[in-house]
Amino acid sequence: MRRSFGWLAVVAGLLAVAFLLLRTPDIPAEDLRAKYASPQSQFLALSPGFVVHVRDEGPRDAPVLLLAHGSNASLHTWEPWVARLSERYRVVTLDLQGHGLTGPIPSGCYTRECMVTTIEAVRQRLAIERFAIGGSSMGGAVAWTYALEHSERVKALVLVASSGAPRAGGGTDPIGFRLARMPLIRELAVVVTPRALIERSLAQSVSVASAASAEAVDRYWELLRYPGNRRATLQRFPSEPATKERLAPLQRLPVLLLWGTEDRLLAVAEARFFADAMPQAKLIAYPGIGHLPQEETPDRSAADVAAFLDDVGVGG
Repeated sequence: MRRSFGWLAVVAGLLAVAFLLLRTPDIPAEDLRAKYASPQSQFLALSPGFVVHVRDEGPRDAPVLLLAHGSNASLHTWEPWVARLSERYRVVTLDLQGHGLTGPIPSGCYTRECMVTTIEAVRQRLAIERFAIGGSSMGGAVAWTYALEHSERVKALVLVASSGAPRAGGGTDPIGFRLARMPLIRELAVVVTPRALIERSLAQSVSVASAASAEAVDRYWELLRYPGNRRATLQRFPSEPATKERLAPLQRLPVLLLWGTEDRLLAVAEARFFADAMPQAKLIAYPGIGHLPQEETPDRSAADVAAFLDDVGVGG
């Protein structure tokens, strides 16, 4: 019996040492703001303790395109589009709660509906009346939910590898997402987040290697360590998938679907669900592109967005 307790003590000690060696602490918010904010960054205090990082770029009198990022990403994912579209459009990007330089929301609410509330509060603060809204992955689901709840505000909808469809065969979650659903690992992930895990997860999500550069991996890894962001990540699983009946009101809205044929996170078959639910939607699938068309093929995807907005009368 004493020998058993001795071995347990040794194992516990080894685990404690491993924990101390692998622990990746939070990075102070002020350090991350100094590194990842830009001259265009605004920090909007929407409620006590909740300050949202927003960039509002392009001509003030141009048509507005508001863009919502995906899970564990940030507004930086849209920089390639901002560079290509902001001469003709007023492009608004933001870090949703639990992401980027915004950090956690005091209410602890990370549902699509609460993120829609954040977007609506930003819209009001920026005095935007009507606009096109787009979103990537998780942000796509936030975008179509916003369009359902605030149809009077939305001129057009752009979904980039949007989540929210019933899962189709062929989609595989990156390792980071899979680990986040394991109870014990979930808790460890709040304090132990190796850079190699982020590197592997991002590499699994894209097919164009440049979108998973060392700089991109560092940004994902460091912004995830904004105080409270890792804990918020664990509070965002899961969300209910859409149904065709729920999406039916969007059939009155111009919709563009952009997808990579090599998307291993959300298979292109899920784009077809949205296309069936919204028959008026235009679907563009990019050969050889993974989960982030806005970063993997920025020239083509930005040009397709501009052409679409022109076609539906929202162009700049």
